[in-house]
Amino acid sequence: MKIANHYLLLFIILIVGLKLEAQEKTSKEQVLETMFKATEFMVEKASTNGGYVWYYLPDFSRQWGEMEAYKTMIWMQGAGTIGMGHLFLDAYRATLNEYYYEAAQKAAAAVIWGQSHEGGWNYMVDFAGDRSLKQWYNTIGKNGWRLEEFQHYYGNSTFDDDVTTDATRFLLRMYLEKMDPSYKPALDKAINFILISQYPNGGWPQRYPLMYNYSKNGFPDYSSFYTFNDDVIWENINLLIQCYLVLGEQRFLDPIHRGMNFYKISQDSCGAWGQQLNMKMETASARTYEPAAYLPGATSENAFLLMKFYELTGDKTFLEGVPKAISWLEKVALPADKVEGHRTHPTFVDVKTNKAIYVHRKGSNVKYGKYYIDEDDKNLLSHYYGKGGVPLEKLKEEYNKMSQLSAEEVSKDSPLKPAQFKYEGTPQKYYNLNRFSFQFNVDEAKVKEIVSALDDQNRWLTTRAFISNPYIGDGKKTELTDAYSTTRVGDETDTSPFQNTTDQKYISTGNYIRNMKLLINYLKPEVQ
Repeated sequence: MKIANHYLLLFIILIVGLKLEAQEKTSKEQVLETMFKATEFMVEKASTNGGYVWYYLPDFSRQWGEMEAYKTMIWMQGAGTIGMGHLFLDAYRATLNEYYYEAAQKAAAAVIWGQSHEGGWNYMVDFAGDRSLKQWYNTIGKNGWRLEEFQHYYGNSTFDDDVTTDATRFLLRMYLEKMDPSYKPALDKAINFILISQYPNGGWPQRYPLMYNYSKNGFPDYSSFYTFNDDVIWENINLLIQCYLVLGEQRFLDPIHRGMNFYKISQDSCGAWGQQLNMKMETASARTYEPAAYLPGATSENAFLLMKFYELTGDKTFLEGVPKAISWLEKVALPADKVEGHRTHPTFVDVKTNKAIYVHRKGSNVKYGKYYIDEDDKNLLSHYYGKGGVPLEKLKEEYNKMSQLSAEEVSKDSPLKPAQFKYEGTPQKYYNLNRFSFQFNVDEAKVKEIVSALDDQNRWLTTRAFISNPYIGDGKKTELTDAYSTTRVGDETDTSPFQNTTDQKYISTGNYIRNMKLLINYLKPEVQ
């Protein structure tokens, strides 16, 4: 009898526990309501003509993209307009609520408004026009000490930070979502821009149309160089592969293959790559803290891509450069007493001596400050650190695995291989083109935290933000001090961004995107 009562008690406890757990579980309705309220605030209060920057003060008195932005401006890359547009489409797919699709349409309209006549995009768009944008470059942009890409107005488009390619990807998604032909002209224009900007040998410049107008401290303008930095060439290839996958147009295959082959012809005989190469295919400098050097980080990334190209093509010649890259990376690894945690390699290696070189700076502002190079690994830049991690063992393992696979095995699922489409309907319905898409199980406690964090104005506020000094004029301090040698920002005239360390709260598009992605993943089992 006691045993029976014992089991009865356990049964009651279990049932009560399950009921309590069910009561505590955040409901689908709560999540949907939270998502909608947060989105409505961003669309109705934060956006400018459908576009976004990255951070706003709660009263909207100041706002920032990568740098401070005028109220007439929106930012393209990162968590700006394109990232928000992708998120709206993700939310629409998860909920089928037309409000999210309409929000994506507004973001797409802003993206199309900012498209250049040639078909690409700059980092930001100013709805007040070029006169306002030039004024921004001549004031805020010019005084961002470490952000040299913003120190003058080019008047062309950039592939840096995936700006033009991801804008194109977003328009491709908008076109495919409902096969809406109204997006086809801007999409075709963007795709053609990527195709015409490719050099005959397969590389791409950082910016296009080509400009040769600017030099700084004796360094040539680098924006026309063949550019690996920030995945310029790879992201163009990747975007064209996605276009081929869903549109199926034969014209994409040649530029894809030329782009992949560029990685083979650009590798130095020692096995390394630089971040950019000039028109003579020589390793070249870019910004003044990016010397003409080999980069272990870029070499590792490019070696991994060579193996990816083997998977895409079944062409084993892509593997030939990998052992050379591995051998070079082993040679230039830092000695044990120079390693800092996971940082096993120098950021830059001299092309003549194969020795580590380090970049430093003196002064307090862009007007009178300067960067210089030596072999001393002390007082390194914080914004572009002189040492970095290289996954050398992982690279070796991947190469050993790949080299054992036949061309047929490795490329059997390649999107470039002609094969019968295995689904019903058309390819457009089966591929998620968002490069930052991810799925995972979401912790219930985290969902509760996100839902409860929405304030009474339907905002997710955060103290984590990159802000800047307000523009107050050009630098005046001429002393070549070391006071700012390891800081992210110089004196009060430096408009470069730095992380807020106060309790000031901000509206953050990045925070909104992260929270929405978590809630979307939480909903997916229920909405599918």
